[in-house]
Amino acid sequence: VYAAFGLFGRDPWKNEDAAGFGVMWTMAGGGTRDWLLPNLVGKYITDTGPLGYWLGAISIRLLAPWVDAANASRLSTGILFCLTCALVWYAAYLLGRRTEVQPFKYAFGGEPEPRDYGRVLGDGALLILLASFGLAERGHETTPQLGQLMSIALIVYGLVRTLDKPLQGAVCWGLGLGLVALTGNPLLVVALFAGTLALMALVPETRSVWLLVVGVPLAAALSVAWPLAVLKLYGDDARWFIQQWINGSINRFSAPPGHVVRYALKNLPLFTWPAWPLAVWAWLSWGGLRRKPHIAVPLSVVAPVLILVVLQSHQTNRLYLLLLPPLAVLATFALPTLKRGAINAIDWFALLSFTILGTFVWLVWLASQTGSPAPLARNLGRLVPGFAPHFDALSFVCAICVTVCWLALARWRLARHPNVLWRSVVLSSAGTTLMWVLLMTLWLPIVNYSRTYRDVAMQIAEHLPDDYTCISPVRLGDAQLASFAYFADMQFSFSGDCDVLLRQDKQDFIAPSPMPSYVWKLVWEGRRAADRDERFRLYVRVDRPMPPVTRRKHPIHRR
Repeated sequence: VYAAFGLFGRDPWKNEDAAGFGVMWTMAGGGTRDWLLPNLVGKYITDTGPLGYWLGAISIRLLAPWVDAANASRLSTGILFCLTCALVWYAAYLLGRRTEVQPFKYAFGGEPEPRDYGRVLGDGALLILLASFGLAERGHETTPQLGQLMSIALIVYGLVRTLDKPLQGAVCWGLGLGLVALTGNPLLVVALFAGTLALMALVPETRSVWLLVVGVPLAAALSVAWPLAVLKLYGDDARWFIQQWINGSINRFSAPPGHVVRYALKNLPLFTWPAWPLAVWAWLSWGGLRRKPHIAVPLSVVAPVLILVVLQSHQTNRLYLLLLPPLAVLATFALPTLKRGAINAIDWFALLSFTILGTFVWLVWLASQTGSPAPLARNLGRLVPGFAPHFDALSFVCAICVTVCWLALARWRLARHPNVLWRSVVLSSAGTTLMWVLLMTLWLPIVNYSRTYRDVAMQIAEHLPDDYTCISPVRLGDAQLASFAYFADMQFSFSGDCDVLLRQDKQDFIAPSPMPSYVWKLVWEGRRAADRDERFRLYVRVDRPMPPVTRRKHPIHRR
């Protein structure tokens, strides 16, 4: 339920969701060059590797006859999301079967078997992952970050699997590290590899010759396969592209300015809640066993990613998502040591906060449909001016079902007082599922209206000349390029020699400078109704009239 809702029935949304989709859509409709050198309607995208885009483009190709490209591209997002959940569950399950984490044996028996205890801890890790606030939107976007998320989970699983099946674990670890290179950047690979070396140095149980003999060569082969292929096929363009990919990954990290640190301190705790406090408690409560695999393995992945988070040179939460799989595995080992007071506090916080938030979502939806309560309706009108609400029966039924499930689960938790270890996080994970489903049913038309470029793309298309050659974009972001090209089939060129110019301005603007042979004529100006900052202006090139030719008068010579 959590993975499926929010993937379909909506447009590509503003910023990274639309930008990622644009690259996938370009690949799906392009040739080999577009697949090997990711670009957005001709603009090279060198931030990440190509694998995440390949998966979305393959989904578009496979579903093209039946499903539109925007919805088809998110099929890969849902699959990667579910694979991540499975890998987190199995990593925690395998760690939970180990001898050092088993509960004390009772005098007369009755303690759980290692396999059953591992299952309970696996359930707890999965619930903690789903309860994490940052997973909701980021986990449903059409971006390469979902490929990185799955790759990180595969690395954690591979390190855990190495403990009992060294060869299989080494293959999974090497595969995960190589996929990080194909979905991310080289510096992230180096940081994760350094974390594994530190783990092997500090934790004897994780020292495996197979990691070095099989895992490292496999990771290296996957990491260099794509760069070598493009260098062989495309020469100078490929060298420039690979150089930008490597330099960009390095330049993205430096001594962070103060505003970046403040951004991390403000947003990272909320993004990773409730995984991070439980992970901290697990580290504290297992004081004598911190060098055992159930603590050390997830920490070997958390630590390098967290260092890169701190060293970022720009405000972004892209890397925050990669912390969630190892944090969830580590946090599940806090569950056996939580006191009754802490469990009750987590439960009541989740119950009260999600019930209040869910009620608010229902009230806003009611205000959009009926105009009552009036204050909420007025505020909604100011936030999304021009929005025309409509009633969707299927969305309404889904919202009713998930609300009833939430109430039934809350009643079960409070009335039955179950003794399972994951009882402290079941309401948190159910609450995040409740909120996400309500947002993607009751609020989906509102959110879609406020975050899509469909309407403004249609307005621009109506004012384009029928015989225009190409459009020169000025200060357009990747999301805008992708949306305008997808919704209105606009033909962009980055050569600068086009007969139409489309620019974005946030403040006062100056008209494009006239060229010697032509001038620019403003034919349209507008913005998205829900966005007061962006303003788009469309210019058409007009040939400058040639000045009249003045002939020189020759004097008349008399004989």
